[in-house]
Amino acid sequence: QLQLVESGGGLVQPGGSLRLSCAASGFTLDYHAIGWFRQAPGKEREGVSCIDSPDGNTHYSDSVKGRFTISKDNAKNTVSLQMNSLKPEDTAVYYCAVGERISTIQAMCALLWAWTDWGQGTQVTVSS
Repeated sequence: QLQLVESGGGLVQPGGSLRLSCAASGFTLDYHAIGWFRQAPGKEREGVSCIDSPDGNTHYSDSVKGRFTISKDNAKNTVSLQMNSLKPEDTAVYYCAVGERISTIQAMCALLWAWTDWGQGTQVTVSS
């Protein structure tokens, strides 16, 4: 049974850092795309960063580029999102999702319907 479990969320002050992890079970990451998405209250879910397999190509939204880094550990079957220089506008529930690569990773990151399975989400709050 395919399952994604996010962890690492919490409360952090502006300028701080958090590292989110997405542990996958029931499948291997070697041949799937993995994405991180977020949804703030009253807003639509949006793609934050995505990574494909096996090439490891990555994509970042303009709002997080230069601050967030996505990485994949095939041996541990996990995908992480290192978030630095956090801002209050980064506050949201963060989700990881898995999908078959059907397009470029940049395109997939913008297409919510392209992702077949989702984790339960982890809350990130950036506030002083």
